[in-house]
Amino acid sequence: MDSTPASPKKSDRARLSQTVFTFFSIIQVIIAVVLIFLILLHSGKDAGLSGAFGIGGGGSSIGGGSMVERNLDRATIFFAVLFALNTFLLLKI
Repeated sequence: MDSTPASPKKSDRARLSQTVFTFFSIIQVIIAVVLIFLILLHSGKDAGLSGAFGIGGGGSSIGGGSMVERNLDRATIFFAVLFALNTFLLLKI
Protein backbone atom coordinates (compact mmCIF):
# COMPACT_ATOMS: atom_id res chain seq x y z
CA MET A 1 0.00 0.00 0.00
CA ASP A 2 1.40 3.35 -1.03
CA SER A 3 0.99 6.20 1.46
CA THR A 4 1.98 9.01 -0.93
CA PRO A 5 -1.58 10.40 -1.33
CA ALA A 6 -1.70 11.12 2.42
CA SER A 7 1.54 13.12 2.42
CA PRO A 8 0.26 16.08 0.32
CA LYS A 9 -2.63 16.51 2.77
CA LYS A 10 -0.19 16.58 5.69
CA SER A 11 1.96 19.08 3.83
CA ASP A 12 -1.05 21.30 3.08
CA ARG A 13 -2.18 21.09 6.68
CA ALA A 14 1.28 22.01 7.97
CA ARG A 15 1.49 24.92 5.52
CA LEU A 16 -1.94 26.17 6.59
CA SER A 17 -0.99 25.86 10.26
CA GLN A 18 2.20 27.83 9.66
CA THR A 19 0.26 30.53 7.77
CA VAL A 20 -2.30 30.84 10.56
CA PHE A 21 0.46 31.01 13.17
CA THR A 22 2.24 33.75 11.19
CA PHE A 23 -1.01 35.72 10.83
CA PHE A 24 -1.79 35.60 14.54
CA SER A 25 1.84 36.42 15.39
CA ILE A 26 1.61 39.60 13.32
CA ILE A 27 -1.71 40.43 15.01
CA GLN A 28 0.00 39.87 18.39
CA VAL A 29 2.73 42.40 17.57
CA ILE A 30 0.16 44.98 16.43
CA ILE A 31 -1.92 44.49 19.59
CA ALA A 32 1.22 44.78 21.73
CA VAL A 33 2.21 48.09 20.11
CA VAL A 34 -1.32 49.49 20.53
CA LEU A 35 -1.43 48.32 24.14
CA ILE A 36 1.92 49.94 24.93
CA PHE A 37 0.72 53.19 23.35
CA LEU A 38 -2.55 53.10 25.34
CA ILE A 39 -0.73 52.43 28.61
CA LEU A 40 1.64 55.32 27.97
CA LEU A 41 -1.33 57.62 27.35
CA HIS A 42 -2.63 57.08 30.89
CA SER A 43 -1.97 59.96 33.22
CA GLY A 44 0.09 59.17 36.26
CA LYS A 45 1.45 61.36 39.00
CA ASP A 46 3.56 63.28 36.50
CA ALA A 47 0.84 63.30 33.79
CA GLY A 48 3.08 61.12 31.58
CA LEU A 49 2.58 61.07 27.86
CA SER A 50 -1.11 61.88 28.15
CA GLY A 51 -0.24 65.48 29.01
CA ALA A 52 1.44 65.83 25.64
CA PHE A 53 -1.81 64.97 23.88
CA GLY A 54 -4.02 67.00 26.22
CA ILE A 55 -5.85 63.98 27.64
CA GLY A 56 -4.99 64.17 31.33
CA GLY A 57 -5.63 67.07 33.68
CA GLY A 58 -6.95 70.41 32.57
CA GLY A 59 -10.23 71.59 33.98
CA SER A 60 -12.48 71.66 30.97
CA SER A 61 -15.88 73.23 31.46
CA ILE A 62 -17.41 70.29 29.59
CA GLY A 63 -15.64 67.75 31.77
CA GLY A 64 -14.29 65.85 28.74
CA GLY A 65 -11.13 64.86 30.59
CA SER A 66 -12.84 62.26 32.73
CA MET A 67 -14.87 60.93 29.79
CA VAL A 68 -11.72 60.56 27.71
CA GLU A 69 -9.93 58.86 30.61
CA ARG A 70 -12.85 56.45 31.02
CA ASN A 71 -12.78 55.58 27.32
CA LEU A 72 -9.01 55.21 27.48
CA ASP A 73 -9.43 52.77 30.36
CA ARG A 74 -11.98 50.77 28.37
CA ALA A 75 -9.77 50.65 25.28
CA THR A 76 -6.77 49.55 27.38
CA ILE A 77 -8.77 46.76 29.02
CA PHE A 78 -10.17 45.67 25.65
CA PHE A 79 -6.73 45.42 24.05
CA ALA A 80 -5.29 43.71 27.15
CA VAL A 81 -7.98 41.02 26.92
CA LEU A 82 -7.34 40.67 23.16
CA PHE A 83 -3.62 40.31 23.89
CA ALA A 84 -4.25 37.57 26.45
CA LEU A 85 -6.68 35.68 24.21
CA ASN A 86 -4.34 35.89 21.24
CA THR A 87 -1.49 34.62 23.42
CA PHE A 88 -3.51 31.55 24.41
CA LEU A 89 -4.51 31.05 20.79
CA LEU A 90 -0.88 31.15 19.69
CA LEU A 91 0.04 28.62 22.38
CA LYS A 92 -2.62 26.18 21.10
CA ILE A 93 -1.67 26.39 17.40
